[in-house]
Amino acid sequence: MTVRERRLRIRRKDTVPRQQARMNPKAMEYLGIKDKVEIVIGGKKRLIFSVLALDSVPESEVWCNGDELKELGVADNTIAAVRAPITIAGVKA
Repeated sequence: MTVRERRLRIRRKDTVPRQQARMNPKAMEYLGIKDKVEIVIGGKKRLIFSVLALDSVPESEVWCNGDELKELGVADNTIAAVRAPITIAGVKA
């Protein structure tokens, strides 16, 4: 099984609720993302959010809550690997 991932910009948006992310529907379809998204920053920070499709989000961006990203130490415009959460032997990561 191959995992599709792409490096996208993580943007801080105060209109997005905590624990949620917004992505372009085309990017979600390409990456095989249905309801959760995994964001890996620098190979060290691994974040999982619920995701909703929004046409106004550019394909190269993921929008998350600004205050939450500040607390997690993620700067605006950070480039991160974005993919569907990996499942190992039926257990979601």
